[in-house]
Amino acid sequence: MNAIKTRKPTGAVPWPLILVEGAEKTGKSWALAEFTASEKVGQAYWLDLGEGAADEYAAIPGADYLVIEHDGTWADIVGQVSAVRQEAQRAHTAGEKPVVLLIDSMTAEWDLLKDWATARAVSSKFGQRILAKDPNAEVKPDNRLWNDANTRHSTLMRMLMTFPGIVVMTARGKEVAVMGTDGKPVAGQKDYRVEGQKNLAFDSSAWVRLSRDEAPKVVGVRSVHSGVRPGVDKPKPAPQFTVEWLVFDVLKCDPKTAKVRDLQDLDSSPDQVAPAEQEQQQNGSRSASDRFAAKSAPPVDVESLMGEVTSAKTSDALRALWPKTAGLPDDQQKEVRAVIVELAEAFDAPKPAEAEQPTLDSVPEQVAS
Repeated sequence: MNAIKTRKPTGAVPWPLILVEGAEKTGKSWALAEFTASEKVGQAYWLDLGEGAADEYAAIPGADYLVIEHDGTWADIVGQVSAVRQEAQRAHTAGEKPVVLLIDSMTAEWDLLKDWATARAVSSKFGQRILAKDPNAEVKPDNRLWNDANTRHSTLMRMLMTFPGIVVMTARGKEVAVMGTDGKPVAGQKDYRVEGQKNLAFDSSAWVRLSRDEAPKVVGVRSVHSGVRPGVDKPKPAPQFTVEWLVFDVLKCDPKTAKVRDLQDLDSSPDQVAPAEQEQQQNGSRSASDRFAAKSAPPVDVESLMGEVTSAKTSDALRALWPKTAGLPDDQQKEVRAVIVELAEAFDAPKPAEAEQPTLDSVPEQVAS
């Protein structure tokens, strides 16, 4: 019989993950650059995905950030986020001002993954058979490929949700027609949609909408100090909106006491059994020396190991690091292994012809036939 395991909640405000979305030319990228002028934050890093505003917006008075260089591939993008995450942890441990990660935009991130899923569908044997009969036929990704795309997105989002610093993301948003049960637009009815993965706003701790015609609105905030109750409170106009105001005045984020969100992954592995049953099965199937080796796995420094992972140059080098993850706690082990899998798959993917400028790479990866 399992004993109850509990702990007292800390009440600490977690590091914020902010979504700033809106239509075109509403100042989303400007808000990010403006935030880097705050004296309350440390080094800021700008990850440009399909927007191209990073260089120009450095001319905003006081703006101070570094542009992250990447080659457009998923492996490099995730690797760079991981590297900034390590630097954020170092700065926090050293008592320095919080590191800021700016991502512009998450709409392009999801477009990349959608293109990747579509490219894999087209290159599959099934897709090739369809195109052989009709070169103009539409080949749509099946549920398995969409699950793969969502898994990649979830890997990135977990890194952002547990980032030991401040993360601000942009996304595009727009009004769309309401569709009826017959699949046709309903006359006179409009809805609003954030262009990105469907859980993007849900995973954010604060959601702000910018507009060309109205004052900025705080659509939703996960906060004890200032929340927006769904179905009760309307989005709050915020004419004075800045990211600095939202982080420090509304969310009450204190870099000295802020904590990373405590996220425990739910393990859906079919082999999971109760600890007592698992031990009984292991005792019956493994030798004494095997059991001793498993119980005495040496502890591993996760930041050091993640550094080895992101600096690996080949998929073989990544696979060689897999055994080292055995010494990590379960949550860290899953995170590091997910990054290893993502990077290894990307290394094994066929490489496109080299372009003059980096582009978001949606070339399909090799899959088992």
